[in-house]
Amino acid sequence: MELSLRARVRAGDQDAFGVLFEEHARAVYNHAFRVTGNWSTAEEVVSLTFLEAWRLRGTVRPEGGSLLPWLLGIALNVTRNVSRAARRHQAAMSRLPAASDVPDFADELAGRIDDAARLDGVRTALSSLRGGERDVLALCVWSGLNYAEAAEALGVPVGTVRSRLSRARRKLQKFVAVSEHDPGGREPGHASEQVDGDRENAIRPLRGGTR
Repeated sequence: MELSLRARVRAGDQDAFGVLFEEHARAVYNHAFRVTGNWSTAEEVVSLTFLEAWRLRGTVRPEGGSLLPWLLGIALNVTRNVSRAARRHQAAMSRLPAASDVPDFADELAGRIDDAARLDGVRTALSSLRGGERDVLALCVWSGLNYAEAAEALGVPVGTVRSRLSRARRKLQKFVAVSEHDPGGREPGHASEQVDGDRENAIRPLRGGTR
């Protein structure tokens, strides 16, 4: 009988890791970019996440569904470590003498700058949340995991995911109520209504209407 991808990954099958990368590298990158707001940092997170996944392959349960929750759980920890290192580096750089100005290529970078500015606004809203609440929101809303998958990624009970997400939603509602509307972006948590089924949408809209 052919082994499942989980079993092959757990056994250290390099071809299986190639399949794992092809299937989920983009999702890990998108998650990391949304959390960090930086393209190069997101790329670093992807590389480190799959290196760490190889190291932790023995922790994969032989039975189960997609390995994406497992990967995103690793990516969360990697992102925290990379972000801490980046903050330390930035603090060190800020103590150095200012470099001479060099021309920037504003026209070429305008699209990226605009996207980054919108994402920065979203991340400002997320700063009102506790770390665990941000993690749940990122997994359930940005990465599309259901309650059970987010619980697997975080290593917590499903009830904890539900309560953290509920608190995050209430806090963001208050933040949105006192903030100006951003016509170029979408407030975090603005996702479809939760429905019954195999795939739960883990958060209701912060505002009325559909998208």
